Amino acid sequence: MALISDHLAPDRSGNSRASDIEWLTGDASHALDDAGLLAGLGERLIAIGLPLARVTLHLRTLHPELVGRTLAWAPGEPVEVVDRQHGIENAAVFTESPVRQVMDSGKPLTVRLDQTGTGQPLLEVFRDRDLGELVIRPLRWGEGRDGAVVFATARRERFTSLERQLLNRIVPTLRTVCELRLLRQTEAVLLDTYVGTATGRRILAGHIKRNEVESLEAALLLCDMRGFTELSNRLAGQRMLALLNDYFDCVVPAITDCGGEILKFMGDAVLAFFANHSSSTACKAAYCAAGAILAGVAMRSATEAIRVGIALHHGIVSYGNIGSGRRLDFTVIGPDVNLLSRIERVCSRSGSAVLMSSKFAGLLGSAAVSPAGRYRLKGFTGRVDLYACSFEDAYQCLHISKTMP
Repeated sequence: MALISDHLAPDRSGNSRASDIEWLTGDASHALDDAGLLAGLGERLIAIGLPLARVTLHLRTLHPELVGRTLAWAPGEPVEVVDRQHGIENAAVFTESPVRQVMDSGKPLTVRLDQTGTGQPLLEVFRDRDLGELVIRPLRWGEGRDGAVVFATARRERFTSLERQLLNRIVPTLRTVCELRLLRQTEAVLLDTYVGTATGRRILAGHIKRNEVESLEAALLLCDMRGFTELSNRLAGQRMLALLNDYFDCVVPAITDCGGEILKFMGDAVLAFFANHSSSTACKAAYCAAGAILAGVAMRSATEAIRVGIALHHGIVSYGNIGSGRRLDFTVIGPDVNLLSRIERVCSRSGSAVLMSSKFAGLLGSAAVSPAGRYRLKGFTGRVDLYACSFEDAYQCLHISKTMP
C-alpha cells in the first residue's frame, strides 16, 4: 500500500507522484456521478493513510430553486446529499459558519473543534461526529459562485503537516473537476428550466441548426388563464406577477407529473405536448393533466379567483428550430397546432373549462366525454365537432398525476 510520503516524494524525472490527482482527472472518475466521485476520493485518501472522518463538498449552483448543494462522505456510509434552498444564504447557521467564511473570502481556514471558545456554528453535516479538526479549502471559480471542500478528522492530534501538504495538493485538481461538472449541470438545468427537458436534450445532442425539424405525433394541451387582460389592467405589477406564478404552480406540475413536456409560456398561456406514449396513452395523460390543473386551481385559496380554459387535441406537428441567424427557438408548428389554438378560442368565447377535438375524444374513449357542438373555426373549412367533459373526477386526476411515472 502506498504511503503518504510516497505520494509526496518526487519520481526519477523530478515530478511529484500523485495517483489521486491522476484518478480525479481520469476516465474512471469521469464516469461517476458527484456522490461517486466524492466517495471514490475519500476511499483513496483513507487507503494511503489519511485519518479522514468526513469529507464534504459545498457547491454553489445556478438553479431556480437551489442556491447550492452539499455532499458529505464518511467511511462506511453512503454519501449524504443536502440541497440548499434559496434563502439559506441569509440564515445565521450558514452565514456564520466557517465554510461560508472560506467561500466568501477565498482564504483557507483550519478549525479546531475541541478548542475552547471557538463559538462557530457548524452545518448539520458536521454535528454529532466527535470531529477534532476541519481543514477548509476554497474552490475558486469566480463570478460569485465559489465553493469549498472540507477534510475533517476525529483524531485528537489532528492532521500532521505532511498530511496537510497532500490535501493542499489535491485541491486545485478537485476544483477544476468540480468546475467542469458544475458547468455541465448548469447547462442542463438552464436548458431544462427555459426550454424543457426533451428540448434541452435535443439541443445538447447538437440539433441546433435552423430548419432542422422532425415530425412528432403527440397529444397537445393549451391552457389559458381567463380574464388575464382585465386582471393585468386592474392589479399592480407585483400582485399580477404573484397571481401568474400561483396559476403556473397549478398548471406546470400537473403537466410534468403526467409526463408532459412544456414547450413554451405565451404570456398567460401554456403549450405542452405528450409524446412518449402510444396515442391513446398520450391522450389519457393529457386528459389527466387537464383534470389536475382544474383541481389545483379549485383548491387554491386567494383573494383573486383563477379561471382557466384548456384545449386538447392529438395530431402530427413539426418540431424543431425556427428563427434567424444565432437567435433560434424550438417550437411546434402545423395544422394541428393551429386547430388547438382555435379550440382554445372557443373555450374563451363559450366559457368552457375544457374542450377537445373529435380525434382526441375518440382516442381517449372516456364515458365522461360529451358532444359540445359544431363550430366554425378560422382557417378551417366546414364545421368542427368539439367535445366537453364534466371533470367530476378532477380531484382523482390530481391524485393520479402525482403518482404517474
